[in-house]
Amino acid sequence: MAEAYPWQQALWQQLAGRTQHAHAYLLHGPQGIGKRAMAERLMARLLCQQPQGLDACGQCKSCLLLKAGSHPDNYVLEPEEADKPIKIDQVRDLVSFIVQTAQLGGRKVILIEPVEAMNINASNALLKSLEEPSGNTVLLLVSHQPSRLLPTIKSRCQQVTCPQPSLAQSQAWLASALPEADPAERDELLTLAAGSPLRALSLQAQGVRDQRALVSEGVKKLLKQQQSPTQLAESWNSVPLLLLFDWFFDWSQLILRYQLTQDEDGLGLTDMRKVVQYLAQKSRQGKVLEVQGWILEQRQKVLGKANLNRVLLLEALLAHWVQLPGSR
Repeated sequence: MAEAYPWQQALWQQLAGRTQHAHAYLLHGPQGIGKRAMAERLMARLLCQQPQGLDACGQCKSCLLLKAGSHPDNYVLEPEEADKPIKIDQVRDLVSFIVQTAQLGGRKVILIEPVEAMNINASNALLKSLEEPSGNTVLLLVSHQPSRLLPTIKSRCQQVTCPQPSLAQSQAWLASALPEADPAERDELLTLAAGSPLRALSLQAQGVRDQRALVSEGVKKLLKQQQSPTQLAESWNSVPLLLLFDWFFDWSQLILRYQLTQDEDGLGLTDMRKVVQYLAQKSRQGKVLEVQGWILEQRQKVLGKANLNRVLLLEALLAHWVQLPGSR
């Protein structure tokens, strides 16, 4: 059974306690707060033949089939490969499933995650089924970035904003998930994950602190002219592109904040505080805004799965960055 997170309790009581359900829910919120677990828990509850209170019983034929991954009335649609789009052929297969009769005589439940991985053609192929699914069918759509969805997709769903945990809840959960890590390390992971505890755990598993150290040291060498943009771009192959753009965007925000406030407590994590302060003091605000706009533009291309030359893109990013000091 999917994990039940304490910060979801109020929403869970509201959703699972309903006697009638919408034909489609759009569960949305930042990545790493447990939306997929919430959807899987609701999926199990909707398919269960003998629910126990607000949860699935875990013992009936339906629950056992779901646990084995062979439930005939359950369909999970997601990218065939990580960070790849959901293809239109995948959606057409889903539509064929939707029109079938439920084999166990109850509901059919479909989970799609992340919904924004569908391109326009794939999204349009789903619209009719999303508006009028045949039989007793419930679609659970999970989105980390609902702003990227077509309005026609959003308008056909009941939108559910998934709650974010408080800082205390995130710290407590991460402490139980990473008992071997010291509090300072867990706090750093939470900062890098924008406060999302599940994302913090995922980042820790991929070695984010080592990746961050590699990048921050590289930026320092770049500004000291000890390494070129080309050398750095090639040495950062192990670091996810989106993570790099997120960090550079965050640093640009911190630079602008310091230029406006001169608040040394707002310089971010210790690894880049001196660099942020130096760039804030040596850079023209208009130039920082220009570079920040460029970063956002390229980040959108990365999110849109554009076919980008990684090395050339990073070289351009670093060329912009190295031009910041002295731009006053």
